[in-house]
Amino acid sequence: MPQKRSISIIIPNYNGRHLLEKYLPTVFKAAHISEVPFELIIVDDASNDSSVSWIKEHFPAIKLVETPQNKGFSYTCNQGIKVAKMDLVLLLNSDVALEENYFETLWKYFDQEDTFGVMGRIVNSKGQIEDAARMMAFQGVKFKGTYFYFCTDTSKKTPTAYLSGANALVDRKKLLALGGFDEIYSPFYVEDVDLSFRAWRMGWKCYYEHEAICHHEVSSTTKKEHKKKALYPVLYRNKFILQAIHLDGIKLKMWKIQLMVMEILPRLIVGKWWVLDAYRAYLKKKPEIHLSRKKLKEEMLKHQGYKSLFEIKENTFDTIKKEYIKLVR
Repeated sequence: MPQKRSISIIIPNYNGRHLLEKYLPTVFKAAHISEVPFELIIVDDASNDSSVSWIKEHFPAIKLVETPQNKGFSYTCNQGIKVAKMDLVLLLNSDVALEENYFETLWKYFDQEDTFGVMGRIVNSKGQIEDAARMMAFQGVKFKGTYFYFCTDTSKKTPTAYLSGANALVDRKKLLALGGFDEIYSPFYVEDVDLSFRAWRMGWKCYYEHEAICHHEVSSTTKKEHKKKALYPVLYRNKFILQAIHLDGIKLKMWKIQLMVMEILPRLIVGKWWVLDAYRAYLKKKPEIHLSRKKLKEEMLKHQGYKSLFEIKENTFDTIKKEYIKLVR
């Protein structure tokens, strides 16, 4: 029987009292049913609603961390990671409801020494799958998210290119070794992909469990607080940063050409001028990108040596493509 482990549940919050009222009870219920020691940590990202007072009044047992300034997802989660004490960390959005047996099928993954983390099936309010396992795939030399899938052979585990930041159960010691989320991506977007890529490149594995189910309101806080047009430059800046950190040598040079030919110019032709804002913001991050690249290489050398995303694709994902996968529609 798989060994159960204690859990620190970390929920970032920004003006989400209405979400906490709705979804927090499901988190407590799933945690109690799991029958393991747990702590619930809410990190408030300088909310200006009544979130903090409501938490203190209704859930005094929650470990509440208050940040003085609004700094976004990566920073906020990292404050929770710093104070977490349990074996595993569940990174969870405030708009996620856990099914009561959520943890039941997840323990087995942590019997393997090289497991970094596992995510469950994320279902939206319409009952559709919002997130599942993703293949490691590329368009040219650029990483590209693919179709959702899972392994039909129940004796084998389903690897995923990345774990969703909305719902990821991870090994706390490995998470600390990576330094948590890279705050270069602040205020939000793509940081969960980067974290998973760094884990894979350290020689650890990320998995998906189809029978662990949670329900998600789909970026309700981010889209409510920010206008859609303002989100695109941030999203694409961070997509550019991701490639610049995780590509090396000739592939990095090829990507820079591909970036201009396939990402920038086509959008300018059709009048999507916001892509210039994204590109300029990416260029301003070059010193930070250099530091992130350097730190990652140093950490890889401490573990199993250099691993590229292309090697991970070939050695892990290509081997299962034609064997036992089922596409999720």
